[in-house]
Amino acid sequence: MEKERHFLCIDLKSFFASCECIERGLDPFTTPLVVANKNQGQGAITLAVTPYLKNFGIKGRSRLYEIPKNIPYTIVNPRMKLYLAMSKQVVSIYLDYVAEEDLHIYSIDECFLDVTSYLKFYQKTDYELALDILNTIKEKTKLTATCGIGPNMLLAKVSMDIDAKHEPNCIAKWTMEDIPTKLWSIEPLSKMWGIGPRMEKHLNALGIFSIKDLANFDKNKLKDKFGIMGLELWNHANGIDTSKISDFKKLVQEKSFSHSQVLFKDYYADNASLIIEEMSEVLATRLRQNNYETTSIGLGISYSKNINDGFYHHLKLENPTQNGATINQACQHLFLKYYSNLPIRKISISCGKLTKVCGKQLNLFEEYNHSLKEDNYNQVIDEIKNKYGKNSLLKASSLLPDSTIIARNQKIGGHHE
Repeated sequence: MEKERHFLCIDLKSFFASCECIERGLDPFTTPLVVANKNQGQGAITLAVTPYLKNFGIKGRSRLYEIPKNIPYTIVNPRMKLYLAMSKQVVSIYLDYVAEEDLHIYSIDECFLDVTSYLKFYQKTDYELALDILNTIKEKTKLTATCGIGPNMLLAKVSMDIDAKHEPNCIAKWTMEDIPTKLWSIEPLSKMWGIGPRMEKHLNALGIFSIKDLANFDKNKLKDKFGIMGLELWNHANGIDTSKISDFKKLVQEKSFSHSQVLFKDYYADNASLIIEEMSEVLATRLRQNNYETTSIGLGISYSKNINDGFYHHLKLENPTQNGATINQACQHLFLKYYSNLPIRKISISCGKLTKVCGKQLNLFEEYNHSLKEDNYNQVIDEIKNKYGKNSLLKASSLLPDSTIIARNQKIGGHHE
C-alpha cells in the first residue's frame, strides 16, 4: 500500500500588484494599486489588483470601467521582466527545500511541491514546513503567499483556492475526511479548479449545481456525456486524484505550443482573419526556433462578454509543418467553418503533436524546389529578426489599423517588459 502523500500548493498573493508595490516601497495591503495597460483606456483588463482593493470586492481580470468610481486607485503598466525576476527568486527558495523533481511550476505565481519525502528530514509536519517556506518567501522577497495542503494535488489546490486566504497564517489543510463538509459545499461549480463557465452550464443542464451533486451523480452518465472528462469530473468531486508531479514533467516533455490574444475591441471576420494570420506566423517562428514541426492545429474563439460563448476545434494535418502559411490556412479553414458572425474578444491558436525536425517530408502535391525555397526564405527572415528585432521585417498588412503585431512584438508574454 502506498504511503500517504503530502502536497503543498503555493500561490503568491496578488503577485503582479504586490511586485509593483514592493518595488515602490509600498504595502500591498494598504495601497490601492491596479496593474493594467493605461494606454488601452477604461476597457483595459486589470492584470492584478492589490489585496487592499480586493477588500472592496474588486477582482483581478476585470475591466477598468468595472471599478467603482468612488474608489481612488493608482494604475501602473505591467512590467513582465520584473515579475519574471521575482518569480525566479521565489522558485530558488522552493529549490532550497525540495529537489527539482518534486517541484511543479504551475504558473508564474503558483506551484506544487511534493514534500512527502522531506518531512522526516526536516522533522516537521506538512503544516510546519509550509509555514517555514511562506515565512522564508516573506523574509527574502517581502511577498505574501498562501498555501493549501492535501493528500493529493487536487485537494492541495482547492484548499488553497477556497480556504487559505481566510486562515490566519494563509495556510489551509484538507484531508479525505474533509470532502463531505468542505469539498462538497463548493457552489457555484465554477469555483472548483478545473470547471469553467461553459462546463458549469452543461452540468447545470443535468441538474448539477454543487460539487456534492456532481459527486453523487451517475459517473457512467457523465462518461457518456463528456467522455473521459466526465470520469475525471466525478473523481475530482469525490476528492480522487492519483496524479503526481512526475506526470506533469512528462506532459511538459510532450509539449505543445500555443498563443492567445485578448482583443480590446470587437473584431469580426474581416479583421479577425488578419489577427489569425499574424498569430500563425508567431507560432511558426517558435516552432522553427525550437526545431519542431506540428501535425495538429487548434483554433479557439471567444465572443464578447455579453455573449459568453465561443468554440474550439482542431484540425489534423497530413504532413508535419513549421510553416506559417500552412498553419494560417488550417486556422482560416476552422474559422470559416465554425464562426457565427458574432463580436470576437479573444483568439487562441495551438500547435500540438510536435515532432523534432529530422528531414524533409516529400509531398506529391507540392514541388520540392518551391518548398525548399520557402524554407530558405523563412530561415533568412528568422535570422534578420533575431539580429535586429521582431519589428525589423514586417508585412504591409502589419501597418493596418486593426493589426496588433507591432505592439505585441514589443512585449513579453503579451505584456510590456
